[in-house]
Amino acid sequence: MAREIAEIPEAAAPLCAAWPEAERAAAALRGRAFPFAVVCGRGSSGHAGVHLRYLIETRLGLPVSASAPSVVTGYGRPPRMEGALFVTISQSGRSPDLVAATRAAREGGALTLALLNDAASPAAQAADLVLPIGAGPERAVAATKTVVNSLVAGAALVAHWAGDGALARGLAALPPRLSAALALDWGAWAADLADAPAAFVTGRGLGLGPVREIALKLAETLRLPALGYSAAELRHGPRAAIAAATPVLALRQDDPLAEGIDALVADLRQAALRVHACGGPGGSLPWLAPGHPACDPIAMLVPAYRAIEREARRRGLDPDAPVGLTKVTETL
Repeated sequence: MAREIAEIPEAAAPLCAAWPEAERAAAALRGRAFPFAVVCGRGSSGHAGVHLRYLIETRLGLPVSASAPSVVTGYGRPPRMEGALFVTISQSGRSPDLVAATRAAREGGALTLALLNDAASPAAQAADLVLPIGAGPERAVAATKTVVNSLVAGAALVAHWAGDGALARGLAALPPRLSAALALDWGAWAADLADAPAAFVTGRGLGLGPVREIALKLAETLRLPALGYSAAELRHGPRAAIAAATPVLALRQDDPLAEGIDALVADLRQAALRVHACGGPGGSLPWLAPGHPACDPIAMLVPAYRAIEREARRRGLDPDAPVGLTKVTETL
């Protein structure tokens, strides 16, 4: 896991520049009037799908839904997809439920696009279009560089599809920012997790996918129950569960939603709760100068991953092979 985290900047770099695969995929989408889009992915790939959803909805105005593969595999009721865009995100491309959902969407009239690390996988064969994320082999069960490349691939696709020059420039600047993020020490946050019975991670909008991804890594790598919430949601019911013993990590990108995250951080601190914030005037963790708001939450994964991996080893846990987990999920 440590080695693969260190490989993130190099693995992501080809996707951040003039990436012909993204342009070809975007050309196939451009000009088509999709009534809606559906994103299909589980776990870390699902979190990349949340990021992609915000990009598609904010840059292209196209409503996006999350797929429930068990509707196809368990209930045997493929939804009507005529004319829609169906995007599958998977590291292996071999999870039977994702493959079945992709095949059903294609048979139901959707244009299917797969973002995959294995371009020869069953999911690739089931899709109309394939966007290979090119992260290279990833051996640790806890995915890191494939997650970052899935996020970057989705952003590159939207940059080309929407003709978003600012996003394209943000991606071009991302590889050196990922390298700089490797040097950031979030040990203070990790140390605060040592005696915690649970933890919270929060953010909004383009940061929500990475927020949920960090919560997953805390659970699978540190065996720590962790919840990733929108900062808007955390002000309501879940707020009652935050206590002095449950640290909160807040991710804040520089966009119109930043004010709400700043306000939540200030309120939690006023209540004498433990909050570690990345970005903005209330930032307590090391961070970079603000970059593109769609790219910064991706870069924030890097110091979070490093802190989690190091904390796992400090506890005597093996972050490369969490108990009870395998690399490919086979359940339907």
